[in-house]
Formats: sequence, structure tokens, C-alpha cells
Amino acid sequence: MAAPLLARADDSLLLLVDLQDKLLAGIVRDTRQSLLQHAGILAQAARLLDVPVLGTEQYPEGLGTTAAALRAHLPTAPVAKTRFSCCGVEAVDQAFAAEQRRCVVIAGVEAHICVLQTALHLLEQGYAPFVVEDAVASRSPAHKRNALARLRQAGVIVSNLESVLFEWLGDARHPAFKAVSALIR
Repeated sequence: MAAPLLARADDSLLLLVDLQDKLLAGIVRDTRQSLLQHAGILAQAARLLDVPVLGTEQYPEGLGTTAAALRAHLPTAPVAKTRFSCCGVEAVDQAFAAEQRRCVVIAGVEAHICVLQTALHLLEQGYAPFVVEDAVASRSPAHKRNALARLRQAGVIVSNLESVLFEWLGDARHPAFKAVSALIR
């Protein structure tokens, strides 16, 4: 079966990768604020559309916890990890298997490390990773550009916040259309 080219809500899972204060501190302020806002919108829309949300934290003992602005949008505590890829982390792999959804919509940091490795591993495992370009960041804009180029070259779908939201909705008659649309106005 071919990988989906559009993110459908009933076949998607939202993965928020390592959006921790200590990692975010190294990202330019305006980029950091936009990243947090877009990740929050994705999480809120996911809740409205019954898209499961999973968060991870890279080595929380040293790098701290998920930014407070996002913690409220996570239905469960973030999964602690030391691997750069979220794949191969037992709790993450179990969550993917339990949900049985092929599209993994990814937001987080750092684009050129944890996001990149996760998306490539997901692709290898037969998932359809969708990296949300305006909801990922790196300390260096050049590293983010390189990561997105590598992901595209490998066949990962690089999308954006509004495209994902409206793909999840599919139709202006969707019962959650007004609520989701209000998130981006």
C-alpha cells in the first residue's frame, strides 16, 4: 500500500519532539515563540479531531521538562528518552503500535538531530512522517534548512501548520471546522 500523501485525522498521530525549555533556550526568540505557538495549535487541533498526541523529552534529568505552554496540551506525561530518534524507545514504539496510525505528524527540536532521525526511522519502518516545517527548529537556521532538504530528498513529506490542519479537516463542513479555523486566526 502506498504511503498517504495527505494527512488524514483518522490515520494520524501527532508527535511533539523534545520541546523542552533548555533546548528551546538556544533558539532565536522569535523562532522559539512561533514554534511553541504552532506546536500548541497542532496539539489543540489534534484534541478537537481525536488525533492522538505523544510528547517526548530528551534526557529530562539534564535538559529539563517540556515547556509549560505545551504541557497542558499533552494528554499523558512526555516519554523520557536518551536516544536521539524517538524510534527504538520502548514506550514510543508501544504507543505507535497501539494507535495503528500510519501518518506521524512531527513538530519539535532539533530539526537536524532528533526530528530528522525520528522521521527517517519512521520512513524506514513504513510510516508516513509529515514534518511540519513551521513547527520545527534548530539552534542554527542552516542546520534546519539542511535537515529539511535531507528529509525531502529521502521522501519525507515536509508540510506546514495550515496544510496539516486543513488536511485533517478535509472539508469545510467538518463539525470542528470553525473551532480549528479559529486556532489560526
